[in-house]
Amino acid sequence: MSFSAKIKEELAKHISPARHCQIAELSAILHFCGQYGMCSDGSLTIGFQTENESVIRKCFTLLKKTYNIDVGVVVDSETKEKLIAKFGVLSEPVDTLLIKNACCRRSFLRGAFLCCGSMSAPEKGYHLEFVCAHEKQAEQLKEIITQFDIEAKIVSRKKYFVVYLKEGAGIVDLLNVMEAHVALMELENLRIVKEMRNSINRRVNCEAANISKTVHASARQVEDIEYIKEHYGFSKLPDNLREMAEVRLEYPDAALKELGQYLNPPVGKSGVNHRLRKLSELADGLRS
Repeated sequence: MSFSAKIKEELAKHISPARHCQIAELSAILHFCGQYGMCSDGSLTIGFQTENESVIRKCFTLLKKTYNIDVGVVVDSETKEKLIAKFGVLSEPVDTLLIKNACCRRSFLRGAFLCCGSMSAPEKGYHLEFVCAHEKQAEQLKEIITQFDIEAKIVSRKKYFVVYLKEGAGIVDLLNVMEAHVALMELENLRIVKEMRNSINRRVNCEAANISKTVHASARQVEDIEYIKEHYGFSKLPDNLREMAEVRLEYPDAALKELGQYLNPPVGKSGVNHRLRKLSELADGLRS
């Protein structure tokens, strides 16, 4: 099962105890994947377009709880008027009165994700999106998400308008808002593992770069000292540089700090670096 499907399965099981929140979630489902139909006698039918069976079950559960409408039952004229007055034109944004409370906005986002939301596998990257058929609906959805201090953006994709989040922290916050707590914990665990792996890789790469740099510098120093020994002679060097040259040849792989401990008296890292630089300058002078 995909991570996106896991989120929807969890959200589909979550039924708010408050009727106003149930209506808010039902309004999202109706506006994003619902449709009205009319029978020849003027009675109303309600349908939902989704491939997820758990979403369909929740749709009719909410209809039963909020308006006592059962599956396969044609809506009478009185209930029809109530529904149309409450939910309006399904291609338009939802009436703001239905989502004036924060709890109702949470329910609305839950219903929206069930219908038109999806999330990529977090192992590959962080991307959560809502695919809307109408621009005004996308703008309203983005505004609701923003009201929870979560950054969302809209992009046009063919004939659709996509509200999306790409930051892991923002996606975690949105899952919390929608009350998908199991999915949230799984995502957080994956984020921790991923960040630890990235941190270890950065440290390994840094260590490898430092080792490579040290090895290259050491090889260059040994080369310079060998050149001085052959073309100039150690006997002409000052005592401190001669000792430094001999120690470097004896310990070609040692770090600067370690080299300083072999000198008599011991010298710090900066002192060793200074002497090796003098030897390098001398070798360059001899070569030129």
